[in-house]
Amino acid sequence: MFANLKLEEIAPNPDQPRKFFDEAKHEELKGSIKENGLLQPVVVRPIEGAETPYMLIAGERRWRACKALEMASVPAMVIENADDERAYVLSIAENVNRDDMTIMEEAGAYADLKAAGWEPAAIAKRFGKTETHITWRLGLLTLRPEVSEMVDKGLIKNNLAWHIAQLNWNNQMVAASRYVRGDFDSEADAQHFANGLKMMEKQTSLTGEEPPTAEEQEKRKKAKAKAKDGLGKAEEILLPLLEDLAAKKPEDLAVVLGDDLVRHVRVVGKLYSQVQMVRNLLSKAQGIQRAMQAEFNKAAVEVQQEAAKEKADRGAAKPQVEVKPEGEAAAGTKPATKKAASKPAAPRAKSGGTAKSPARKAPAQRKVEPAGVAAKKPEAAAAK
Repeated sequence: MFANLKLEEIAPNPDQPRKFFDEAKHEELKGSIKENGLLQPVVVRPIEGAETPYMLIAGERRWRACKALEMASVPAMVIENADDERAYVLSIAENVNRDDMTIMEEAGAYADLKAAGWEPAAIAKRFGKTETHITWRLGLLTLRPEVSEMVDKGLIKNNLAWHIAQLNWNNQMVAASRYVRGDFDSEADAQHFANGLKMMEKQTSLTGEEPPTAEEQEKRKKAKAKAKDGLGKAEEILLPLLEDLAAKKPEDLAVVLGDDLVRHVRVVGKLYSQVQMVRNLLSKAQGIQRAMQAEFNKAAVEVQQEAAKEKADRGAAKPQVEVKPEGEAAAGTKPATKKAASKPAAPRAKSGGTAKSPARKAPAQRKVEPAGVAAKKPEAAAAK
């Protein structure tokens, strides 16, 4: 049934699938309602026992605009006996095809229905979408928040977003940031790069864990030489021919080529088809190569960080290991220093001109007493 309801009698739906409301479009809608009135009623359901008797099912933008214009009441369609799930489905149906509903909001709405037991095929049928569309939208929910924000802002289109969503969180940021800063010539090149990163995550043979054999190296060398030679011939013969044809007018070609025109159309058509296919193939190869380089750079940084950490750990441990031996060495040299200082005493006594017998007896006494000192000399040397 339809009724005119006071604005304060209507509460917004806390489970509204759309969270973002464009301010410019809000102002535009306000102007339209002010000029023409509210042409489409809001949709509500009664809530028993609630402080606000009605809750919005559809038309929150209209309700917001009317509230901003300080209108007293709005026309509303009241749906009786609408449980939470039905109300949510109606809310999605009202929003899902609108331009101002973001991709991530749409994906979140489908995810809520799936959590309630809806299959992707049933969701697709209910909202007039293909099952692939629903599956791809659901696949976006694995995006990290920063990348999701880029998608919502339109910096990353939905097809590329899906390819990025297949990566781990670190590689998602690598692919997204490189695309946003303009590292790729096209969205397709960015997709091929993301697919290459996915191959690296799966640790396919592309990582080249084992070095190629001599035979494989020779095959690669010949294949590279052949490709280079073929490309050279194309640049030397084919490109000038195409440039020459492109420089002429259609009416001139009709006369110049004569009966051979049909053959030119057929051959150039084949060339175009092959060039498109090879261009796509080369773009995929370039994406893989870039991914391999990114993986290599990441591994190189990790190795450098590990080496720096090991060096820092050794530097922190080295003083504790070396201080003790140095202290022991210093302690071991003290007896040797005292002994070395006592040796010159004998020559001074000998050169003093006094009785020779006491001078000879002193060395004899030293030979007996320092036996223990002599035993310590190798230790002192080892300590040194």
